Amino acid sequence: MNFLTRYKNTIVPGLLLSILVAALAKFSAIFLPQLGGATLAILFGIFLGNTVFKQSLLQKGTKFAESRLLEVSVVLLGMTVTFQTIAEMGIRGLLYILFIMTGTIFFTYKIGQRIGFNQTTSLLMAGGNAVCGSSAIASIAPGIHAKEEEKGQIITLVNLLGTVMMLTLPFIGRGLFGDDTLAISALLGGTLQSVGQVVAGASLLSEEIVQYAMLFKIMRIMCLALVVYFFTKIAAPSTTEQTTATQKKKFPLPWYLVGFLILCCLNSLLPIPSWVSENVKLISNWLETTALAAIGLRLDLMRFLQEGPRFILYGTSVGLFQTIAALILIFILF
Repeated sequence: MNFLTRYKNTIVPGLLLSILVAALAKFSAIFLPQLGGATLAILFGIFLGNTVFKQSLLQKGTKFAESRLLEVSVVLLGMTVTFQTIAEMGIRGLLYILFIMTGTIFFTYKIGQRIGFNQTTSLLMAGGNAVCGSSAIASIAPGIHAKEEEKGQIITLVNLLGTVMMLTLPFIGRGLFGDDTLAISALLGGTLQSVGQVVAGASLLSEEIVQYAMLFKIMRIMCLALVVYFFTKIAAPSTTEQTTATQKKKFPLPWYLVGFLILCCLNSLLPIPSWVSENVKLISNWLETTALAAIGLRLDLMRFLQEGPRFILYGTSVGLFQTIAALILIFILF
């Protein structure tokens, strides 16, 4: 009995399920190569997580797979990128990210209050869409004293919005920009909410687009500390004093971003054997697929539908703005 109790409280059930769904997706991708293992993993996850696998004992493991495995995958991605790859983005890439992030934050905050959401909810939505989805929301929430209910609602909304955009933007990008890798990568890396969604969306097209899209995404993640600081300052005055000390204690960048940069430096400065790069890429791909399966398993569609039409209107408005703004900026800058 004690063994069963301990088993239920571990990551094992959810992690094993995520791996099995990833394996199913990989196998199915042999027959559906136009979709690919990454996209199938999140689609299978959404279906199974909302029908068969709703048990609470799975939550700890799927959460671990969603966050930790994807973070390790991002670190390993650094082994496939060099300074030369980053330099190809140039000043245009930096300006693009600054403009799209600023526009997304301003629009999302203003439209949220116009629809009737409070300041806290609007800030969570703005940060989640502008930076890096659930990770940004989790980082911003303590600084503005967001309630757990508000945090959960926005995480659900951002994840569902990102899933819809993940399945549509790659085809919009291919249709508008053809074989322009940098333009398509800018569209995906500059708009999709989470790291997993960027990887999954870009995987629909090519490995090269995955690399470049992730570089755009990483530029957004590097702004997380600044966004948290700024949001804490504009939140209600009564919430700022208590959070200043807490924010100072935290390292300003996520650990996986630091790991990515270290491996990128090593790959740029040292001769890495091809067999090492190939195996790192294989491991990274499996971790990505498993994490995406977990993301799908954790996406509660019923919870989202219960939030009502206001949330649907909010998500649709933000998604349309991000897409249109990104396309305009890409046509101007690229």
